[in-house]
Amino acid sequence: VSVEALEQLGHLTLHNNPHKDAIIEEILEITKQAMEGKLPFSKALSKRMKLLSANKKDLDTLITFLKESITPSITKHKEFFQKNAQRIYIISGGFIDFIYPIVKEFGIDKTHVLANTFIFNTKGRIIGYDKKNLLALDKGKIKTLKKLKLKGNLIMLGDGFTDYETKLYKAVNTFWAFTENIHRDPIAKKADKIMTNFDEVIDSLENPPKLLSYPKNKIKVLLLENIHPKAVELLQQEGYSVTSLPHSLPEEELLEKVKDITILGVRSRAQVSKQVLENAKKMLAIGTFSIGTNHIDLPFASQKGVAVFNAPYSSARSVVELALGEILLLYRRAFEKSQLQHTGIWAKSAKDAHEIRGKKLGIIGYGNIGSQLSVLAEMMGMEVYFYDLVEKPALGNAKKCNSLEEILAIADVISIHVDGRKSNTNLISEKEFKLMKDGSIFINLSRGFIVDLEALAKYITNGKIKGAAIDVFPKEPKSNQEAFISPIQNLPNVILTPHIGGSTEEAQKAIGEFVANKLITFINTGSTMLSVNFPNLSLPNQENVHRFIHIHKNIPGVLANINKVLAEYALNVCGQYLKTNEEIGYVITDVETHYQKQVVEKLKQIPGTIRLRTLY
Repeated sequence: VSVEALEQLGHLTLHNNPHKDAIIEEILEITKQAMEGKLPFSKALSKRMKLLSANKKDLDTLITFLKESITPSITKHKEFFQKNAQRIYIISGGFIDFIYPIVKEFGIDKTHVLANTFIFNTKGRIIGYDKKNLLALDKGKIKTLKKLKLKGNLIMLGDGFTDYETKLYKAVNTFWAFTENIHRDPIAKKADKIMTNFDEVIDSLENPPKLLSYPKNKIKVLLLENIHPKAVELLQQEGYSVTSLPHSLPEEELLEKVKDITILGVRSRAQVSKQVLENAKKMLAIGTFSIGTNHIDLPFASQKGVAVFNAPYSSARSVVELALGEILLLYRRAFEKSQLQHTGIWAKSAKDAHEIRGKKLGIIGYGNIGSQLSVLAEMMGMEVYFYDLVEKPALGNAKKCNSLEEILAIADVISIHVDGRKSNTNLISEKEFKLMKDGSIFINLSRGFIVDLEALAKYITNGKIKGAAIDVFPKEPKSNQEAFISPIQNLPNVILTPHIGGSTEEAQKAIGEFVANKLITFINTGSTMLSVNFPNLSLPNQENVHRFIHIHKNIPGVLANINKVLAEYALNVCGQYLKTNEEIGYVITDVETHYQKQVVEKLKQIPGTIRLRTLY
């Protein structure tokens, strides 16, 4: 489990004790000293037990909590434990009273669980423990193992000094430090191997079951631009090796960093160019933890067999709320008056301050964000118009405009929500500002290059545009330490924000979960649903099969050639899935029997092959 059980028992039973925090801190310190070999185990156990005051019924609550705290990579391999239960012993200085209820669900027999035992009085109160139990004594694990007289190659997996001792005193052949929950440096340094998760344990066994085609700890993930910790947590739980940086990297540095990276995660600043992709020889996938993908060379990513995933829905609500808030502030000139008040000027006046009720909102781009803004703005009393190049159904009472010129002439407020295609560069410039109504409010929370800011500055200065809110800019600082410069700084009734449309805790957590799960599913199963550059395939779960993933140029005859190779080696196909887009084809084939290595080489040699992956 990922927590210290006796510490949690303290949390459960000491809640009315005024010295609770100090007692728990002392329990943790005693545990730490014992685990690092600085305090004999028997003394550590005795000291901790004197600090606790618990009842048998408290153990039921503790067990429920511990079941929810099982180490993620252990939970994932429950089947491994069940299949290998006779080869596995749980030897612990903890107590069988709360250990066995957990491990029995993994198929471990009670005779294979060796641990300490509580002593209870007639009222069920814990009054001590069996001090004659070998595991209550110093070097108790060594004595227990020698008494068991187990045959074969014995491997001790643990994270404490008493685990290491079993190797030191030759009670086992090998000691592996397990560091997924806690890395104790003095113990890890003494280990034969360090295991960061249970995937690595399975991969390191002499005769491992073929659960994995590739050790997950060798899948390296690089996350840039302060991606939400939830994404880091999910990727690490999966067993991947994750590096997370709070900033983007210049191209020359990124070229070096991606050389051995399997998954790259970015937001909106890092530029994933053709050169970067060429240098990333091992890259399988890119996650852009945002909506836009224009900072990634998608055509070349497809040519390299690199799948790209984004988060098209997760931040929409946050962007919409910011747009609505800014419309309200600009119409009331509240932001401008707040700035004056900070300088000591009291500017109470109703002049040029308006309600938004009855105002005409023009939404350019009626996708996930534009359509949500449409609904909420209408609920607040605005009259909504929209324009989109693609035919979209109107929501509520929104009215569709047939041209950009039409919507610019109608709207009191223009809000931009278009995508990052190059053809949208300077979509709103001198000509478009001229077409807007006098006294318009202008909002851009989509892409920086869509608006000519010099032209916007001109029309704010001459009074045609009465207020503006800009969240995105043609050139944005690479980090918070770099200065920001723009032609629309220091203008009246202008709100400038540093690309924070989707920057809420809620949105970033949702984005982190969504993109991380898409990347994990792709790596583990080959599923490409919602990839922005690969044909979208959603795959059923298959058991007891080998899976080939063949990525190729979209040319005739590839599927026939794949099946020709499979037939040549008499492989029985139990499932095959094909999807293509304009550029590439994506074939997944599940076969029932073991295959020869030559099959993989033959599949790689098929004309048009971009990449072949094998799973399971």
